[in-house]
Amino acid sequence: MADGEMLEHAKFHAMTEGTQEDWMAIVRGNGPFTRELPDRMLAHLRMLKEDTGGYPVDRLEHSLQTATRAFKAGRDEEYVVCALMHDIGDLLSPSNHAEMGAMIMKPYVSEQNYWMMDKHGIFQGYYFFHHLGLDRDMREQYWGHEWFEYTAQFCHLYDQNSFDPDYESMPLEAFEPMLRAVLAAPKRSIYKRETASAE
Repeated sequence: MADGEMLEHAKFHAMTEGTQEDWMAIVRGNGPFTRELPDRMLAHLRMLKEDTGGYPVDRLEHSLQTATRAFKAGRDEEYVVCALMHDIGDLLSPSNHAEMGAMIMKPYVSEQNYWMMDKHGIFQGYYFFHHLGLDRDMREQYWGHEWFEYTAQFCHLYDQNSFDPDYESMPLEAFEPMLRAVLAAPKRSIYKRETASAE
């Protein structure tokens, strides 16, 4: 290989054959794909418009209402983006949509906001589980957790009341700069080495 020439893609057939040059080619190749993440997120949000699931508004409108309420209440940018994305998991994993949406956002948000997204499905159940023969107090299993009230407040103030066909939501385009800012760089990554305890 000539000096300064770079691989366009990795040459290995199995990772055991990989070289540093291969992995640098993969890092370079992943750059555009990684930068396009906000565009893929926006496309998936738009797909939420395709279904109401029987609710009074479609799933995108519910997400926009939730985010709009949070924004108008003065919540910070990351919180508003979590409000926008809280039901994104409905697309591929309706049975555990909260956990899926939380995992998608986990690298980009605080532990507190991740926990809120992850548990909001159970906390939201306070408002309807009893109509389905379930325990509306299922959230009480988390009583005493430092973010219990934070999550209960999210559901009460922004989520459970965002099914109003007459509510004037902000358009998705208004949230796009916030989403791009939050997704600009991960706050944590599985690829960062954990610091081992000195003891």
